Amino acid sequence: MSYALGLRCLRCDQRYGLGMMFEGCPKCADPDIVSNLVVEYDYEKIRNVLSREVVSRRPSRLGVWRYRELLPVSDERHALSLGEGSTALLHSTSVGRKIGLRNLYLKDESRNPTWSFKDRFSAVAISKGLEFGVKTTAAASTGNLGASVAAYSAKAGVPSIILTIPTVPFTMLGLMRAYGAKVVAVTTPAGRWELMSKGVREYGWYPAGTYTTPPTGNPYGLQGYKTIGYELVEQLGWRSPDYIIQPTANGAGLFGEWRGIKEFYDLGMVDSLPVMVAAEPEAGGPLYRSTLEPRETIARVQTKKSVAFSIAGSVTSYQALRAVKDSKGYSVLVSEEEILEAQSLIASCEGVLAEASSAASVAAAKKMREEGRVDADAVVVCVLTSSGLKDLENRREQLANIPTVEPRWEELQRVLQTYYA
Repeated sequence: MSYALGLRCLRCDQRYGLGMMFEGCPKCADPDIVSNLVVEYDYEKIRNVLSREVVSRRPSRLGVWRYRELLPVSDERHALSLGEGSTALLHSTSVGRKIGLRNLYLKDESRNPTWSFKDRFSAVAISKGLEFGVKTTAAASTGNLGASVAAYSAKAGVPSIILTIPTVPFTMLGLMRAYGAKVVAVTTPAGRWELMSKGVREYGWYPAGTYTTPPTGNPYGLQGYKTIGYELVEQLGWRSPDYIIQPTANGAGLFGEWRGIKEFYDLGMVDSLPVMVAAEPEAGGPLYRSTLEPRETIARVQTKKSVAFSIAGSVTSYQALRAVKDSKGYSVLVSEEEILEAQSLIASCEGVLAEASSAASVAAAKKMREEGRVDADAVVVCVLTSSGLKDLENRREQLANIPTVEPRWEELQRVLQTYYA
C-alpha cells in the first residue's frame, strides 16, 4: 500500500494531485528557475506502520519495494522488479588509506540489473506509469537511463522510444537496442528534448526522464533514488553517513538520496543528516556555478567533451540546488585526470570497475581531503553509479595495448619486468 497524498512544489509549496505532471510547478515557473515537484506522503500514518524492525525483517530480494510505504505505487500488481536495489556497501579501507579517509564506503550501484542506479528510477517510474495506463515510454539518454528504461519497459510489455546522440558509445547503444527500444540519434541535445516534448504532449508518451530545461523530470521515478538513502542508513547500522558524494548532472540522484534520509530522520528512524556533495567534471559543472550565483537561479554552462560523459551536463535542476543548500553541502569540480586516476584506483584496490562518471565521486573525496574539507575519521559514502564496462572506449588505447610473446619463459619474464615493472 502507498501512502502518497499528492505532489508539492519545492519552491512555493503549492499542492497538486497525483497526476501526470512532468514540467515542474506551473505556478512559480520563470525563465531562470523552474521548480521540481515532489511526492508527499501521509507521514503520520507511515509512522504507525513502518519502523527499523519492520524494514529489517523484510528480505533483501524485495529491493526497492522493501520501502513500499514511501513509494508512490498503490497497486502492488504494477510493482515491477528485475532485482534492483539492495546493492553492496563496501568499506574500502584500501582506497581510503590512499586518499586519507579511514571510513570510506563505496555504494556499488553497478550491481543493479542494467548495471546502473537508474534501475531504481525506472522500476518506480514505469510501475507508476502502468497505474496511469501508459502505452509508450520515452527517454532522452546517452545510455544509462535509456538502457534501464528499455529493460523495464520490456518487462512491463510497453514499447519504449529512446532519443540519444550520434556519438553514443557502442556498448550503451547495444544495451538499449538489445532490450527492444526504438533508438533514434538526434543531432543536438536540445533537439532531443523538443522531440520528446512533442511526443509527450501530443502523442501521450510517458516520460521516464526529463525533457525540459531546467530539468524537471519524472517525480515518481525520483522516488526510486530515495531507496539508496534508506539502504545506506540501514547498512551503516541505522545511522547516517557524514557525507554522501554523488556524481551529478541534473541532480535527481543527489536530491533523491537526500530526501530519503530526510524522511527517515523525520520518521525518527535515524538521528542525523548527511552533507550532500555533488561531484561534477570540470568540463561542465552547472550545479557548482549555480551555487556561486548571488540569487537563486540555475546557471547554464558550455560543456566540453569528457570521459565522464554521463554527468557532463550543461544545466542542473532546482532540486539539486536545494539538496546541497538544505544539507549545507556543495559541489566539487574534478578534472579528467583526477577522474581516470580514481577509476584506476577503485579497480586496482577494490576489484570494482566503475564507469568514469561514477569514479568522479572518489575523485571528489580525494580532493576534499587534500583541501581539508573533510576529517580523516568522517564517514564518507561515494556512490558508484554505473559499471565501467559501459565506457571502456575511453581507455581503449591504454587497455588494449598489451605485449605479445612467443611461448618461452625468458620472453615472458622479460616482458613482465620491462612492461609491467
